[in-house]
Amino acid sequence: MSGEEEENAAELKIGDEFLKAKCLMNCEVALILEHKYDQLQQMSDDPRNQVSQVFEKSLQYVKRFSRYKNPDAVKQVREILSRYQLTEFELCVLGNLCPETVEEAIAMVPSIKVSCAHFLLWCL
Repeated sequence: MSGEEEENAAELKIGDEFLKAKCLMNCEVALILEHKYDQLQQMSDDPRNQVSQVFEKSLQYVKRFSRYKNPDAVKQVREILSRYQLTEFELCVLGNLCPETVEEAIAMVPSIKVSCAHFLLWCL
């Protein structure tokens, strides 16, 4: 993003590198970290495999703010939201925040009002 442009998530001005990046919802990160945590616990005899405090706090955070716990539900949420030509950023914000109305979704992610009429129809 050039120095002249100001970042604005409402207009999806968040930088090309971020727009092209693969984003993960909190529930997806929770599944990944839980899997890694289980692996580390199985190898707990080795002191090099101890779980760091940062890792534990990260896992606690994403678990606390994950709306979906079941791996099948997590996959289904991404599949459904992927149908509506959302950017990764939009998809993850909506997947994390779970708006209950169209108005709430637009307030959280204003860019979907312009870019995603199909999504808005699905919400109705």
